[in-house]
Amino acid sequence: MVTTARKSAPSRRKMRRRPGRPAGEAPGLRNRVLDAALEHYADHGIARASMRAVAAAAGVTPALIGYYFGGRDALLQAVVEERLLPAISALREPLAASGNADALNLVAAFVRAVHELVRSHPWLPRLWVREFLLEGGALRDMILTRFASQIPQALAARFAVARKQGTLNPALDPRLLVVSVIGLTLFPLAAQPIWRRAFDASDIDDAALQRHTQALLQQALEPSR
Repeated sequence: MVTTARKSAPSRRKMRRRPGRPAGEAPGLRNRVLDAALEHYADHGIARASMRAVAAAAGVTPALIGYYFGGRDALLQAVVEERLLPAISALREPLAASGNADALNLVAAFVRAVHELVRSHPWLPRLWVREFLLEGGALRDMILTRFASQIPQALAARFAVARKQGTLNPALDPRLLVVSVIGLTLFPLAAQPIWRRAFDASDIDDAALQRHTQALLQQALEPSR
């Protein structure tokens, strides 16, 4: 009987799984964790992110997140590389597709692209406010480093050309115009829960909001007559 006990102990240890290791990789589990983490970052901020809360939202255990991603910092890096950066990169498309379009059409294309992006990624405005606009935001340096020359500076350069050609209101500074275009597009989307409640504005849908933004910018951009 002693011999039997000695043989069964290694067998039991072999069958025991290491903490956090899944018995089998569930289809889409990695994507589910990334999506849950992104929503959590947008709602609570990256600095206050709770691995336990992310795990609960994804329907997994914190140990399993550790197994797949290696920890808190590695999870954030995966979210940035696999979710955030591809989403923001999509905003370069209207710049490339617009060719030599005038400033009005360029702005209209950009506003449409932002609205389409937010429809696909509703977390973006909240994350933009928390982690880019607010002082100490965890994503500010990264976004400025990787996208300043690709989107804001490229827009400003196009606006500068338009102003020189006389197709843009000469009172507008091309750099500040970029700030206005981004702010007037993203801020109303980020603040929807507030202004919809304040004005009982359930009748304003996304298309109406987009038309309003484009009309507002068009009036400002047109050269004085």
